[in-house]
Amino acid sequence: MHNALADKFGIQYPIFAFTPSEHVAAAVSRAGGLGVLGCVRFNDPEELEATLAWMDENTDGKPYGVDIVMPAKVPTEGAAVDLDKLIPAEHRAFVNRTLDELGVPPLSDDVEHATGVLGWLHSVARAQVDVALRHRPALIANALGSPPKDIIDEAHAHGVPVAALAGAVGHALSHVANGVDIVIAQGYEAGGHTGEIASMVLVPEIVDAVGDSATVLAAGGIGSGRQIAAAMSLGASGVWMGSYWLTAEEYKLGSASGEGPSAIQRALLGATSADTVRSRIYSGKPARLLKTKWTEAWSKPGAPEALPMPLQNLLVSEAHQRIVASEDPEVVAMPAGQIVGRMNEIRPVAESMADLVAEFEATVARLEKLK
Repeated sequence: MHNALADKFGIQYPIFAFTPSEHVAAAVSRAGGLGVLGCVRFNDPEELEATLAWMDENTDGKPYGVDIVMPAKVPTEGAAVDLDKLIPAEHRAFVNRTLDELGVPPLSDDVEHATGVLGWLHSVARAQVDVALRHRPALIANALGSPPKDIIDEAHAHGVPVAALAGAVGHALSHVANGVDIVIAQGYEAGGHTGEIASMVLVPEIVDAVGDSATVLAAGGIGSGRQIAAAMSLGASGVWMGSYWLTAEEYKLGSASGEGPSAIQRALLGATSADTVRSRIYSGKPARLLKTKWTEAWSKPGAPEALPMPLQNLLVSEAHQRIVASEDPEVVAMPAGQIVGRMNEIRPVAESMADLVAEFEATVARLEKLK
């Protein structure tokens, strides 16, 4: 599986693993891929500073990347306490009523209430970039459009390539025009923020459109060595995998106890490829989520429309915290792609990586017999 892109990043395999977990990201890097830490959850630059310092010490000198969220359409700026005032009372009432109906208890008095994710505000993301560049990222990726030109230029000045996700050819061409080095062609099947074109159609379209002006990674619906081989046969130089790592043994986020599989992981393990839904209720922008009683409540008659980013996540932040504390897999709120149907066991990252590579090589060997 080794190729020129792997050589460029100093990794064994062109497998780029997006994850909000520093433990998973570090494990992927140690196993020969490029772990990419999702930074959107870090409202506090000091917390990100400490996490990247940990990454520096726990990747055995191997490269890693960071992923920020700077939407092309700039969200309303402000502190959480100020933005909170923009949330309609009827939305709050719906959330509280829904949680009561689903049997999700309130937080105990000794638990600090979450303020919501502010990482998709440009001011916060810029601070994250400043922190990242004080460390040794091999890549800065942006999840919603091209980052601003000055961010791209700053990354390049530090010798760091920039990637951006694209759900359509137009997005990819815009990224290239803005100076992005790597286009991540993310198909409809993907978890989180995603577009409306399937990977099998999107990847070769973007590969043909950008030509030699940018490297293309394939994303969406990739969770096996066979699917990596398919993506690379479509012209991608590597793959960007996200949902796949949510059932890694090293993934501990979203666990109330920190012991054993979390409610989120139990929900993922029991899901099929049909058990996802694309909705705005997580962040205010269309994102593919695991289908649960929580997502179904928002689709019922009488449910309010999701608020724009960043207000929607501020609205549901405490609800997410309560849901995690409840440890009920039927109510979880979690982005996940259609590949969830293949995520059937908790496994160490190193074991999963070894299986991906072995199946890729077996697939290529089988295809060579078709000549």
